[in-house]
Amino acid sequence: MKRTHATMSNHHHISNTQQDPNPQFADPNNDPNPNPQSHLRRPRGFAATNSITTAAAAGTGTTTNKSRKEREKEKERTKLRERHRRAITSRMLAGLRQYGNYQLPVRADMNDVLAALARQAGWIVEPDGTTFRQSPNNTTNNMVMSVESPVSGSSLRNCSTRASVDCQPSVPRINESLSPASFDSIVVTESDTKVDKFTSTSPMNSAECLEAGQFMQELHCGEHGSSFSDTQYVPVFVMLSSGVINNFCQLMDPDGVKEELQQLKSLKINGVVVNCWWGIVESWVPQKYEWSGYRELFKIIRDSKMKLQVVMAFHENGGSDTGGMFISLPQWVLEIGKDNQDIFFTDRQGRRNTECLSWGIDKERVLRGRTAIEVYFDVMRSFRTEFDDLFTDGIISAVEIGLGASGELKYPSFSERMGWRYPGIGEFQCYDKYSLQNLRKAATSRGHSFWAKGPDNAGYYNSKPHETGFFCERGDYDSYYGRFFLHWYRQVLIDHADNVVSLATLAFEGMQIVVKIPAIYWWYRTSSHAAELTAGYYNPTNQDGYSPVFEVLKKHSVTVKFVNSGLQVPAADDALADPEGLNWQILNSAWDKEINVAGQNAFPCYDREGLMRLVETAKPRNDPDRRRFSFFTFQQPSPLVQSAICFPELDYFIKCMHGEINYVDS
Repeated sequence: MKRTHATMSNHHHISNTQQDPNPQFADPNNDPNPNPQSHLRRPRGFAATNSITTAAAAGTGTTTNKSRKEREKEKERTKLRERHRRAITSRMLAGLRQYGNYQLPVRADMNDVLAALARQAGWIVEPDGTTFRQSPNNTTNNMVMSVESPVSGSSLRNCSTRASVDCQPSVPRINESLSPASFDSIVVTESDTKVDKFTSTSPMNSAECLEAGQFMQELHCGEHGSSFSDTQYVPVFVMLSSGVINNFCQLMDPDGVKEELQQLKSLKINGVVVNCWWGIVESWVPQKYEWSGYRELFKIIRDSKMKLQVVMAFHENGGSDTGGMFISLPQWVLEIGKDNQDIFFTDRQGRRNTECLSWGIDKERVLRGRTAIEVYFDVMRSFRTEFDDLFTDGIISAVEIGLGASGELKYPSFSERMGWRYPGIGEFQCYDKYSLQNLRKAATSRGHSFWAKGPDNAGYYNSKPHETGFFCERGDYDSYYGRFFLHWYRQVLIDHADNVVSLATLAFEGMQIVVKIPAIYWWYRTSSHAAELTAGYYNPTNQDGYSPVFEVLKKHSVTVKFVNSGLQVPAADDALADPEGLNWQILNSAWDKEINVAGQNAFPCYDREGLMRLVETAKPRNDPDRRRFSFFTFQQPSPLVQSAICFPELDYFIKCMHGEINYVDS
């Protein structure tokens, strides 16, 4: 009994100790906070764990599910806010690049923007972030000379005096909005320099002189002007017309080819590019190859002592460079297609595109017991065996692998035979049964089998992004399903490139392998980049759609040939096109991956201004790393137009590429 009483006394003492930890407020009437729960200590360690477990066990399953759903919703809202922020940042950076000519990297941050603004203002920013003003000596002398030189606002010649504007791009941009303090830090040789030297009364600030200074800055400034003398050497290859070989693999006009090669050689080109068409060499019987016409053509090229690049063209062609001759896929493939039309790319309406084989059959044995990539490999291996002497002697310097429509790594989303016209967004090409099986498998693996379909609100070939529910601002392209579908669509493109190029490196071991990347520049200034999405490049404003592709190509040491439009689109363009912005993104993305980059013009150029834009892209003079194209392929017009118009311009273009001429010397 005594033991029980003692135990109860101890328990009562412990309880009092827990409830009244502070004896100062033992009396509830004197306690400033009458709530006794406020004085309970927070459990710690294992006690905290036990209390949490107990509370969780006491709660209902409905509460737990509700809190979990709230957390998921908050995560999704956070993701949307982050995407919105990135989209705004992307537009800001695109504006700085396009309208401010800022050379910002692909994944630019605020440090890159601040550094660019500081450099624009005349500061020097080192890679470690150290920032300081330019050396005052050189800047002072040049600035004082430009201010005190007797320039005349009415004379272009006087305004462009070497002492005043030579290699000083900042001089013509002086304006009276600058503070006097900014000039005190630059012009230090004269302590009594007055601010009125920089007011509008000075001839340096006259409108005529400003225009003249800017004009001379563009033409005469040695490093930043338009002189291409003493710049890096870029080899130039000229693509021969596809019509030189007919559908029976016969050389059409040997004498004409010899004459054309002599003219091209007089221009000091580095070599020629020849398309080897699958539809010609394996036209009638599977695995029976006819190379006689190409053998004769290559012999003429070899005798002319010119280098040769060949294109393994696994697509059809009916362009203007064939002289009206249509080159289809092999006849035996078209025969198979009559019974199994799903070997071709298919749009949402079920229309078949016979321009090239669907990537859905890359590993399907539907071509007389062979898969598509096995057929491509057999053609490449036959070519390598047939022309072994040209490879051994170094006549063939590179092999380009056709990977899709027009020989470019893209879906045939912009087919004119289907009614497409610029600047339509195109259509997704994934509705053949083999591609849909692949899509169904990917959707099932994600646990969403109802995603095994293409978008039903993506418009038609000539739709505009804002007219569709999928590509419009905040459209379905950025939904859960949209992101899944576009990732899958791009991955099929990447897998196709990986499979074919891996076999190409095996067939042409030790050779330079080239892959052509398209220039899809229309709707580039929209958030969805709709035309790029339908072509297989998942490149909206919050994604880099080219980096994953280049990552795979880098694995095979591939040279990327970028098709450059050479166009200059006005800011008010209805298609919201941005060729320069696309050029910048692709080139920097490839160079960041340390991939060699080559170029090719998308359209035959007749004017010098367009050619100069191609040269500027091939070897950008503002690039601190002095990167350049490894070579450039010039796609010429028909020989008749070429001889009448394009030869003088081509001569000038090649000299600029070789660094032998100044723009102002012409």
